[in-house]
Amino acid sequence: MSANLKIMGFGNPLLDISANVEQKTMDEWGVKPGDIILADEGGKHKPLYTKLAKEYPVEYIAGGATQNSIRVAQWMSGVPGTTAFIGCIGTDAFGEQLEKAAKGDGVNVQYYKQSAVETGTCGVLVNSGDRALIANLAAANCYDKSHFDSPAVQELLKATKIVYTAGFPLTTPAGPPTMMAIGEELNKSGKTFCMNLSAPFIIQVPPFKAALDAALAHVDFLFGNETEAATYGEVSGWGTDVGTVALKLAAMPKACGSRPRCVVFTQGKDQTIVALGGELHKFDVPVLPKEKLVDTNGAGDAFVGGFLAFLAKGETLARCVEAGNYAARQIIQVSGCKIPSYAASC
Repeated sequence: MSANLKIMGFGNPLLDISANVEQKTMDEWGVKPGDIILADEGGKHKPLYTKLAKEYPVEYIAGGATQNSIRVAQWMSGVPGTTAFIGCIGTDAFGEQLEKAAKGDGVNVQYYKQSAVETGTCGVLVNSGDRALIANLAAANCYDKSHFDSPAVQELLKATKIVYTAGFPLTTPAGPPTMMAIGEELNKSGKTFCMNLSAPFIIQVPPFKAALDAALAHVDFLFGNETEAATYGEVSGWGTDVGTVALKLAAMPKACGSRPRCVVFTQGKDQTIVALGGELHKFDVPVLPKEKLVDTNGAGDAFVGGFLAFLAKGETLARCVEAGNYAARQIIQVSGCKIPSYAASC
């Protein structure tokens, strides 16, 4: 284990199958730009992944929201061995491809591997720079908390300074208890637990929302975008103003009350909103010429990765936001969440 380990992620590792598609393909699968949905359990989306590869030139990219953020954090840190990641994959070719890609980006991946279910995939439909995601969790749904409880993973947990998870594991059987165990341990040891709202459906589906709110009690930094903020506000009866929702979420009770919760909401090209200690802060986002925008897939994940890398360095809130915006800006200029070959220079 690296002595430099500072950030660990827990999430759903997926292999992104990304294609630039026409509007008719978006319509065929019932999605619009910005949508993030789970593949239909009835099998409606099952043919999508093979059909994409058959009809379009596709790219296979290491994905999954949390894993993306951890890969970007590793790049932004500039220090080998800064990051680790846990999640579940299958013992198949996609799993091997995913592990090779993540390790190639410098992440210490410690997957739980099982042979019953195939590695999860995510259809990324890109249309005019915007994207819709259709995730087939598959193996990611099979994570077993015994893996988290194993000595190897517990050693990672003890060594790290920050743990980050997207909200997506809240939809899996082992996700909520694992996230609660992470939060409780980090609160006890005075370390930092970070989480993401991730998608409107997590907030809208009562069992997922209940698990989200339970985990929130342990969260020190909460991330999301303007759509997720508005959805949380609407469901909670707070209205849809992003700043108001940020302040109210920051003020929700914490299990470890000594540190105030920080809530960070991105709004695309509009100002990033940060609520902390009862105050609202707004940070401008550097303008990117439209002709340089290639693909928004992974923008939010990249923002979190940059933010976490600088949080681990002990930088100010303003610098963390700046690093997040820098990372997102680099990622949206390429197809998919691909780590740049050049060194970060934020």
